[in-house]
Amino acid sequence: MKMNKYILIIAATAAMASCGNDWLDLEPSTRVESATSINLVSEAKYALNSVYNTMQDAYAYSGRLVYYGDVTGDDMMAVSSTKRTGNYYRFGFSRDNAPSTHWSYLYNMIANCNIVLNKIDNLPAQNDDEKVQGQQVKGEALTLRAMALFDLCRFYGYPYLKDGGKSLGASIVTQAGSIDSKPARNTVAECYTQIISDLTAGISLIGEDFQKGHINKWGALTLLSRVYLYKGDNANALKTAQEAIAGAEKNKYALWTNDEYPTAWANDASASKPGEVLFEIVNLTTDSPGKESLGYLHSSSGYKDLCVTGSFYSLLSSDSKDVRLKLVKIASKIGYCNKYQPQEGEAVTDANIPLIRLSEAYLNAAEAAQKLGDNDNAVKYLDPIVKRANPSMTVQGETLTLDRVLTERRKELFGEGHRMFDLMRNGLKVERKDVSVSAISKTPKHFSQYLDFDWTFHMIVLPIPKYEMDTNPQMVQNPQY
Repeated sequence: MKMNKYILIIAATAAMASCGNDWLDLEPSTRVESATSINLVSEAKYALNSVYNTMQDAYAYSGRLVYYGDVTGDDMMAVSSTKRTGNYYRFGFSRDNAPSTHWSYLYNMIANCNIVLNKIDNLPAQNDDEKVQGQQVKGEALTLRAMALFDLCRFYGYPYLKDGGKSLGASIVTQAGSIDSKPARNTVAECYTQIISDLTAGISLIGEDFQKGHINKWGALTLLSRVYLYKGDNANALKTAQEAIAGAEKNKYALWTNDEYPTAWANDASASKPGEVLFEIVNLTTDSPGKESLGYLHSSSGYKDLCVTGSFYSLLSSDSKDVRLKLVKIASKIGYCNKYQPQEGEAVTDANIPLIRLSEAYLNAAEAAQKLGDNDNAVKYLDPIVKRANPSMTVQGETLTLDRVLTERRKELFGEGHRMFDLMRNGLKVERKDVSVSAISKTPKHFSQYLDFDWTFHMIVLPIPKYEMDTNPQMVQNPQY
């Protein structure tokens, strides 16, 4: 598996900086750490940081791995075909020209997690504190490995419920391999078994305390509830989301209030006031993807790469008092997502990237409960999201439908990479409609040839990268590519 290529940092940075507003689709390689330098718990912690550093890249969770799920749906779209998001929005890729970084960056994460995991149990601990640190490192490494494999399954494997997980997903890699490793793909079901095993083991080891830029128990539990939802295991999705909510709130996390919501995205979270972001990518002025990060791609004063669609804005503005309207910044009659706000003293290029929020745990619980026929719990967990958006609204007394719950999820999580996946995992359709709204009248009309599709559309999964197909004789391409 071609995961051990090296990146020339200076050249890649210079190339990206020279791109300007239109996209030169560079495909950088990634770097895998060496196991020979890990002989102490402190060195394992340092190696784990390389995983977070990989996640921070614009080709990873500070950019491409997030916006893919937005522009392939119906709530957001590329502003033009020459934008960075244009090929995803149009499904303008083939087996020969599809981007490879979804594959290479996620497997880079897995490779570095494996290096840590293969060493951590045999490292000497000088005292009890080091033993605890070692368990924390192991728990985080298991959790991040699971997150990477889950996203590989989302990008390359069809939804679990389409065929009970029988189709091919990604390759399960649990050992620190060599450059000559050539694993076959596992089924989606096999991948989910591994993901759930890693998350369950990681959660048993990982700490409850706030760690800036690191995932903790409550973020891991929310991620696990997301995995169960995708698998259709609603009982466990509800149970896990409930545990995440109760534990997070006991540890000072809380849903933002209606007053806080429009600007809370820029808060610099701390242990004393963690807010509702359970896991985020922390970008600093000295260490960020710069203009290639989500903050600048979404910004009306930046690259203006992707915008909200008329159909989504029409839905959101149907309640003029919905606070989430304030997260759509209108400039020159086009609406842009304003969730990626810079922290104090930083530029929009350096905005942190929230990946897991407490809001999602509430929405996961509500959706799972609705699917179980447990209307009381569905109402219990959806109502705080509805009331936060507009305190005069409530779902108390309603019998909730799945459409009602998913509509609220749509409004709450837009711009955070969920929409296309939420529709596909539920066997629903993406319907891209041109809806004229005067406030955003300059929104481009849909220019993709694919306007309506469901999970039978072969391009809802990416093709396996050409380099992997060319070098790995065991690799099987996705259907119809």
